[in-house]
Amino acid sequence: MTYLRPLKEKDAVLMLEWMHDEEIQKAFKKNRAGMTLADTIRFCKEANKNDTLTEGGDMHYAIVDERDEYYGTVSLKRIDLLNRNAEYAISVRKCVQGKGVAMEATRLIIKKGFAEFGLHRIYLNVLSDNERAVRFYEKAGFTYEGEFKDCLFTEGKYRSLKWYGVIND
Repeated sequence: MTYLRPLKEKDAVLMLEWMHDEEIQKAFKKNRAGMTLADTIRFCKEANKNDTLTEGGDMHYAIVDERDEYYGTVSLKRIDLLNRNAEYAISVRKCVQGKGVAMEATRLIIKKGFAEFGLHRIYLNVLSDNERAVRFYEKAGFTYEGEFKDCLFTEGKYRSLKWYGVIND
């Protein structure tokens, strides 16, 4: 079983596992390999300062099992209360990839966004060449909405982003 709970300081050490994983970082627009334990602890503390939706704010949750072991982080970011939408993001430790944890966490955060927070739309963007993530998002129910060509300059080259969304019907 997979659960969501607020991030805790104790999660910081295991967060560094995915942040310092070179293969996982290739899939992100922003490389977090330089994050230190102190940075990650600070992030966990900041994530818990405000447990209510705020305009432009973020809601970050630890993905855990029944023993409360940290598996990853799932978030609703850039919350827009007027238009009732937010950006989805997820990262999980390598040890749980391919085991359904990310899919269950995605379903839980979408349910939370729609049922508890009253959102109408949850969206994401992904590097166009991240085929594994694209397959995952489509399987999770996100609908392809378009592509921004050459909108990011990373690793010495321009890269494109695909945009996806899910609507609360």
